[in-house]
Amino acid sequence: MKYNFDEITPRRHSGCIKYDGAALMGKPEGLIPLWVADMDFPAPPEVTAEIMAAARRGIFGYNLVTDGYATAAANWFADRFGYRTERDWLVTSPGVVFALGLAIRSQTAPGEAVMIPQPVYHPFARLVTANGRKLVNNGLVYRDGRYEIDLVDFEEKIVTHAVKMFVLCSPHNPVGRVWTADELTAMGRICLKHKCLVVSDEIHCDFTWPGHRHHVFAALSPEFAQNSIICTAPSKTFNLAGLQASNIFIANKEVREKFAREKSNAGAGELNNLGLVACQAAYEHGRDWLEQLREYLGANLSLLKSALAGTKVRLIEPEGTYLAWLDFNALGLSAQDLDDLITARAGLWLDEGAKFGPGGEGFYRMNLACPKATLEQALTQLNRALKDGR
Repeated sequence: MKYNFDEITPRRHSGCIKYDGAALMGKPEGLIPLWVADMDFPAPPEVTAEIMAAARRGIFGYNLVTDGYATAAANWFADRFGYRTERDWLVTSPGVVFALGLAIRSQTAPGEAVMIPQPVYHPFARLVTANGRKLVNNGLVYRDGRYEIDLVDFEEKIVTHAVKMFVLCSPHNPVGRVWTADELTAMGRICLKHKCLVVSDEIHCDFTWPGHRHHVFAALSPEFAQNSIICTAPSKTFNLAGLQASNIFIANKEVREKFAREKSNAGAGELNNLGLVACQAAYEHGRDWLEQLREYLGANLSLLKSALAGTKVRLIEPEGTYLAWLDFNALGLSAQDLDDLITARAGLWLDEGAKFGPGGEGFYRMNLACPKATLEQALTQLNRALKDGR
């Protein structure tokens, strides 16, 4: 490989949440952290070079979203997913979570219903309730080791609760589903029928496993494009979350203007200066790095499968994301005993499934985006704890 993903970059005592946030999160020190969706790989050197060049200029004032930046973002989605956008559709945001909050506040009123598919990325539920909206759960159906959307329940709840917005996670975090075009179309048609706006979080779109293809929701039909807000960012793909640059595509002018007003009212102005540089460089020069990373992550996934063979822990076969969703329910442990197994005995810091909402109980999410040696050590410790607990 051109890029060395085996190299371990020391991150402890660097101020990063993943390694140094244990006390803040109520965790003991010294755990192997495979929790938050933050890769242990440096960004592509081509991105770092552009950041360094900008830093050498020494001026960090206010920057425009240039045509070059907008073109780089547009080309990335057109080339990879066939999603063709127009320049004025782009509204930048410091992050996708911030954009989700803007969407909820700008497109719904206090007391109105917003639906999410739990278990799902935990900020979804918090943003709905914190902004005084009614939370409706279209619970995912877990059947034969795979998750599905219950379309009957989906439509019934939209009608019963007069749902104004559906927040889609695509690919889905944490269960790893990559929704098919048919599934997305079925959801999209129901939402159109009942005037329910779709906000699609597609931040993990660049990580799909062989045999699965990501479909940008808005690319499936012009009608869907007019009834959606598409949230994207280079942060997961290139490990740039701390640079706070996200790209939100909104084809519907009325929806876009409401969103932009809410952004202005929140006091959000220009993006992080170096975030703009990093995003453009990643989309212009990061393709080879990403493809080699995907190959490396595939080897890590194979390592995980081998380690779990013969145990009672079940991997939900991922279709997308670099996050593994692990089912520990066959161990028959209470939530406290399971946490003791993972944390105290295995020495791991994973994300408890319950934090992702109903249906997550007995599951844990594991981040595979780390050097092989880190993952091998983590799996050795997990297997030792599982054997000792028999």
